[in-house]
Amino acid sequence: MKLLMLGWELPPYHSGGLGVACLQMAKALSARGDIDLQFVLPYSAKHEVAEQFLDIIPASNLTPMMDEKGDFLAMGAYAGVCYVCKTRECEHAEEISSGLVGATKKYAIQVARLLKKQKILPQVIHAHDWLTMEAGARAKEICKVPLVIHVHATEFERAGCSRGNPLIWDIEYNGFMMADRIFAVSQHTKDIIVKEYDIPADKVEVVYNALDIDGMIQTTVETDNYLYVKEMKRQGYTIVGTNSRLTVMKGLPYLLEAAALAMSRNPKLLFVLVSSGEMRDQLIELAADLGISDRVIFVGFVRGQLWREFYELIDIFTLPSMVEPFGLTALEAAHYDTAVLVSNTTGVGEVMHNVMRFDYWDTRKLADEIINISLSPALSHELRTGAKSEYLKLSWDDIAEQLTHEYQKVTFCHKNHHSKKHKEHAYA
Repeated sequence: MKLLMLGWELPPYHSGGLGVACLQMAKALSARGDIDLQFVLPYSAKHEVAEQFLDIIPASNLTPMMDEKGDFLAMGAYAGVCYVCKTRECEHAEEISSGLVGATKKYAIQVARLLKKQKILPQVIHAHDWLTMEAGARAKEICKVPLVIHVHATEFERAGCSRGNPLIWDIEYNGFMMADRIFAVSQHTKDIIVKEYDIPADKVEVVYNALDIDGMIQTTVETDNYLYVKEMKRQGYTIVGTNSRLTVMKGLPYLLEAAALAMSRNPKLLFVLVSSGEMRDQLIELAADLGISDRVIFVGFVRGQLWREFYELIDIFTLPSMVEPFGLTALEAAHYDTAVLVSNTTGVGEVMHNVMRFDYWDTRKLADEIINISLSPALSHELRTGAKSEYLKLSWDDIAEQLTHEYQKVTFCHKNHHSKKHKEHAYA
């Protein structure tokens, strides 16, 4: 089966879990042997790992933008950049996007041009999240084949259970209506698509994530980036960590409030927050206001060795999200034998049961759970071994099998629908 997958990013040029999930999913599909997969990206770059098993097609000649540390900037940085000259000021007015929404619309135009120019003829189109939905709709119109949309997060979830950006909301709604099938990463996300976007439940299939850890470790050379954390651990401190974007939906202010409560009863706790986001300064100020800034470390976004060391150092991992479509980071923590705490609004909690749970707003309960684990080696061991055993049962190979079955179903229905329409037209 010829499959055209539309994505927004792939490692090492990724800013979160979306790129990781897309890479590992594509790898498992490609390994089956019955899927001929082409992956279209909005930029042009070398992907040493992905190119070993993927046919990657750039939709434009833009190259990845890097910050002063050499880290990839999210595709939002491409807003206002010309797709021809790669500058923000040029004569190609029609080639310049305005904002992230504009960048996704430009991607849709580029995908349409690509399909017409290269005459790519897929049997199914698989688009990921709102960023590629308009491109997917255009591709469906051009190729006359079914479109499946994979929802890793809705705008309702990203905006903390509200409508959020109306432009993105409209893109999602139109994408859901255009899709022949919708994949949601959890039952929680499916319920949101059905209830908040008024989409029929039988149009949405739950497709959970898994984790291929081997493809994520780049080196095993020890770094000096966590010297303070390592020293505190040597002094008997319990290290509590979270790896999530510093944004509204992640519930991190509640985590800091719980941290202050926990430290008042067990002063030997150190909290490490990994990643970046628009709430960084606000969270730093909150830690200071709570009087715990000396025991809350903000690391920033990490990849490769820094990512691996973070998980090796922490004793407790917590995901305090107000809403979390899935939560790959909980699987990452489980791989490294870490006790896991998740809010009741996380999708990963549907497949991991050897975890402690809490309502994201219940800071006292979260503090109690952190204290109990930090003071009970037996409880910590039980949670660590239980979570890892559940994580090991999740397989991208099984998910690829499920996806392939769905592709076959949607292709069969699409053919029957068009055959029926053709007969009706002939009789008319």
